[in-house]
Amino acid sequence: VQLQASGGGLVQAGGSLRLSCAISGSTSGVNHIDWYRQAPGKQYELVAGISSSGYANYADSVKGRFTISRDDAENTVYLQMNTLKPEDTAVYYCNAPVGGLHYWGQGTQVTVSS
Repeated sequence: VQLQASGGGLVQAGGSLRLSCAISGSTSGVNHIDWYRQAPGKQYELVAGISSSGYANYADSVKGRFTISRDDAENTVYLQMNTLKPEDTAVYYCNAPVGGLHYWGQGTQVTVSS
């Protein structure tokens, strides 16, 4: 399983970005996808996750601002991020737990200026 995250960039506070996580390889075992982030000097934080049935969960810090979705035909999971804040600045990673293993994308940098 390979994950390719993209869509990061520099945006002003209040702006929006949409991250994409393209999934390739042995995708039949991929059900749940999570987005994590890691800010400088901080631990990884689970931001959002989506199940194969489309059930989504969010960290309290992003509820109401971020939306996770999936397009199974395109093997892609999206993270729509609105009303971005400087504290959202981090490297964002997508993650797929499969058969007891965790597959990670390479990360995409999101920088929110005040």
